[in-house]
Amino acid sequence: MTRKSRRLVLIAACGAVLALAVGLILSAMSGSIVFFRSPTEVANQGVAPGTRFRLGGLVKEGSLQRGTDQKIDFAVTDTNATVQVTYKGLLPDLFREGQGVVTEGVLEPGGLFRADTVLAKHDESYMPREVADALKAQGRWQEGSGKDAGKSATANDKALGPRSER
Repeated sequence: MTRKSRRLVLIAACGAVLALAVGLILSAMSGSIVFFRSPTEVANQGVAPGTRFRLGGLVKEGSLQRGTDQKIDFAVTDTNATVQVTYKGLLPDLFREGQGVVTEGVLEPGGLFRADTVLAKHDESYMPREVADALKAQGRWQEGSGKDAGKSATANDKALGPRSER
């Protein structure tokens, strides 16, 4: 075997090992990947019961019902469609009607979303991109409604001073 052919065999073997490692990593991660969907996507795409995903939108006004033993029922909407959600546990402090929320869980056969995690938005400017796009299309959500609305990036940079002082 010549030197050139040994080198090619070594490179091919390394490539095969690398491809096998990437394949194993991707197959291991496939069980933990969770997709984000809006209520309109859930309604239009007909998500199969038992599918695990993240549901995001706004907590519908008047839908919050607290039950016994930390059971909470509410609806998540993007103003086009609404999905009923049930959750058992403590809600985040910022959770309230009319605010953004991301829930993670499983869709039940009757269309009820059983959440095991509820995340409330942390400030007035956070909104998942998909939900923000859906709300912008309906004119319900304005970008830059946070405390720095109206300030440009250069105005914020001037207020902070030169980079060397930060």
